[in-house]
Amino acid sequence: MELLKLFITLFILQALCISPRSMQAAAENSKLFREYIGAQFNNVKFSDVPINPDVEFHFILAFAIDYSSPSTSSNFPTNGKFNIFWDEQYLTPAHVSSIKSRHSNVKVGLSLGGATVGGKLVYFKPSSVDSWVSNAVTSLTKIIKQFHLDGIDVDYEQFSADPYSFTHCIGRLITTLKNNGVISYASIAPYDDDQAQSHYKALWRSYGHLIDYVNFQFYSYDTSTTVTQFLKYFEEQSSNYEGGKVLVSFLSHASGGLAPNKGFFTACERLKSQQKLHGIFVWCADDSLANGFPYEKKAQSLLASAS
Repeated sequence: MELLKLFITLFILQALCISPRSMQAAAENSKLFREYIGAQFNNVKFSDVPINPDVEFHFILAFAIDYSSPSTSSNFPTNGKFNIFWDEQYLTPAHVSSIKSRHSNVKVGLSLGGATVGGKLVYFKPSSVDSWVSNAVTSLTKIIKQFHLDGIDVDYEQFSADPYSFTHCIGRLITTLKNNGVISYASIAPYDDDQAQSHYKALWRSYGHLIDYVNFQFYSYDTSTTVTQFLKYFEEQSSNYEGGKVLVSFLSHASGGLAPNKGFFTACERLKSQQKLHGIFVWCADDSLANGFPYEKKAQSLLASAS
C-alpha cells in the first residue's frame, strides 16, 4: 500500500511539472487559414478572396510600419509611431466590417514591419524600449480600433537593434494590447535567416506564452526543396518555437521553398496524418488575384477536412 501511495505521489508530481507550453505542444490539427493582403496596391479586395465557411479564416493587412507616412518624399523610422502602408483605398474600415459581418468565420489583423518600404529595406529601429512601446501602443490602438481589427502579426525582417531590445519592445507591446482588450491574438513571422532567428527566438523564449501562431516563412528556403526536406524544416522550426503552433506556408505566385504545385500539399497531408497541421498561410492575395486563387481554394479544402 505504501508503495502504491508513493507511485501515485510521484505521478502527480510529474504531471505538475509539465509546463503549459509542453501541454500546448500536444499534436493537433487546425482549420486555420491565413492570407496577407494589400501590400502591392493592385486593387485587391477582401471580397475577391474565396472563403470556405468550414475554416477559421484570418486576413492579415500588410503592412503597418513605424516609418514616416507613405505621402512623404522619403521614408524614415518613427520609433513606434505606426502608419498605414496597405492599399487603404480598397481595404477600408467599412470593408473590414462588411467582410466580417458576411462571414462569421473571418477575423482581420494587421502585420507590422515587412521587408521594404519605398523600395528600401525596413529596419526595426527603436530609440529606446520605453519610448517605442509607448508610441506603438498608442498608434496601433488607434489603427486597430479604427479598422475593427482582431490581432497583430510581427514581420520585421531587418534589425538595427539587438535581440534584447526587440524582445522587450514586441513582448511588452503584445502584453499591453492583450491586457487592454485591444487584440485577441498575436503572431510572429520569422524566416530562415540567422539574424532574424536570433531576434525571434529570443522573443519566443521570453514571451512565447503570449504568441498564438508562428507564421514561419517556409518559402524562404531554396526552390529545390523536396517534400522530405520541407518536413525536416518543419520539425526544426517546431523545435525552435517549441510548443508553438507553427503554420506552414507557400507563395501564391512565384518560386520559393516547396511550391504548391510541386509537393506542398503532399507535405500538408503527411503533417495532417500526424496531427501536426496547425494551419496554412499564404503570401499573398494580391498575387493570387489574377489567377483566381486556385491554391487558396485547395488549401482551405484540405484544412476543412482536418480533424
